[in-house]
Amino acid sequence: MNPVRGDHMSAEDFRRHGRRVVDWIADYMETVESHPVLSRLAPGDVRAQLPEHAPQRGESFDSMLDDVDRILMPGITHWQSPHFHAFFPANVSGPSVLGELLSAGLGVQGMLWATSPACTELETHVLDWLVDMLDLPRKFKSDTEGGGVLQDTASSATLCALLAARERATGQRATRGSQPANGANPRLVVYASCEAHSSVLKAVRIAGLGAERLRSIPVDDHLAMQPEALRAQVAADRSDGLVPFFVTATVGSTSSNAMDPLDDIGAVAREHGLWMHVDAAMSGTAALCPELRFIHDGLDFADSYCFNPHKWMFTNFDCDCFYVADRNSLISALSVMPEYLKNRAT
Repeated sequence: MNPVRGDHMSAEDFRRHGRRVVDWIADYMETVESHPVLSRLAPGDVRAQLPEHAPQRGESFDSMLDDVDRILMPGITHWQSPHFHAFFPANVSGPSVLGELLSAGLGVQGMLWATSPACTELETHVLDWLVDMLDLPRKFKSDTEGGGVLQDTASSATLCALLAARERATGQRATRGSQPANGANPRLVVYASCEAHSSVLKAVRIAGLGAERLRSIPVDDHLAMQPEALRAQVAADRSDGLVPFFVTATVGSTSSNAMDPLDDIGAVAREHGLWMHVDAAMSGTAALCPELRFIHDGLDFADSYCFNPHKWMFTNFDCDCFYVADRNSLISALSVMPEYLKNRAT
């Protein structure tokens, strides 16, 4: 909307204002290191400068862009600054910004092939490219029983993997609501190292398993999961009548960038029939370099895998690439197909 005239923004106004925004972003990219990395405002300072209620009349585009400089910029944490060394590496780039602008302009709804064939096929094809670029196991390519799909973050990927594993372990009973008599989901148990991301615990809660069903496996001096401790815990849970079914291995933990031994964890997973999910959100992108692909040694054991191009790959947040070796497990766990979504392609 053009807030002054009260009608739709014309194509010419869009071009004019768009050029100003692109110039603003370019200027920011050139000067980002001049800003203090952390905001120096106190909590509530930004809101105190905003109107209490939504304005009844709009302002000019110039006024709104001035508000960005005056009100919002002092409250920004500058993740793109070369002086930013917290949380995880984030690196927006000019091409990724322009790609997001094009995507926003198209306004594509990519929920099904029929809602945008180009969106669906491009996503599938690029994810296949990445299998080759990172030298991932071929079972994650779309012309096999597996395949990849974009998620927002690795937290979502972990949840999706857990739900797919739950359905495989229960023979789809959890989705249908036909729980066996010996307890919820039938006493399923999840494993992760004490260095694993908090999204594992969150996924366990969302999936309805209960936080007490997550086993925190100790780590070694390098903060990597101890496979023998995992094997012992799985055996103990089986002897207690529980059902071990899912283990998360980490390639680059958030807290310490620890690398779990995928091959040894995978051997335990195969021995006990566990779904093995590999969370490479932090460091998986490093495998673009052939000399660093050792971080994925043992990935052949994995049932699912994810990494974040928005870390190290000059891609806007948020973008997670999530792969499964058996896409039917994921589809059957999550898909609902009402009449209005049915078509020849589906």
